[in-house]
Amino acid sequence: MKKFLKGFAYAGRGFVTALHERNFRFHLCAAAFVVFFGSGFYELSRAEWAILLLTIGSVIAFEAVNTAIEHLANKVTTEQNENIRRCKDCAAAAVLISSVAAVGVGIAILGDTERLSAIWTFYSSDIWRLLALAAAVFAAVLLVFVPEKIKK
Repeated sequence: MKKFLKGFAYAGRGFVTALHERNFRFHLCAAAFVVFFGSGFYELSRAEWAILLLTIGSVIAFEAVNTAIEHLANKVTTEQNENIRRCKDCAAAAVLISSVAAVGVGIAILGDTERLSAIWTFYSSDIWRLLALAAAVFAAVLLVFVPEKIKK
């Protein structure tokens, strides 16, 4: 049982490592907005939620694997190496492919123009709601970009 629980600790440590990557934080913020708007403004079926959550999970998982490959490759050598470049490029391509697919899933499930118009009307009709939304977007931008400045 102890080994089993240690596995969760290792996974948590890996998650924290991935959080140091800007793109990982971007995908987490995008996922949070999708879940927020999906739960607050859409009456999604269980199947639609399953598709959205699997899609979000795949993007975040690919981003974590990409981070792992980059860290391992950088440990193997700091010199230019064509095979390592290809590995890193393929890992990045996996993230891109899953992200593009996620956008397609998002458009298919959440892209109802009438619903999007209703959401805009909801926020734009009350200055406090609009300010709250702007603050949430601003906080997400800070979360994605500011840690990069702190590291340097």
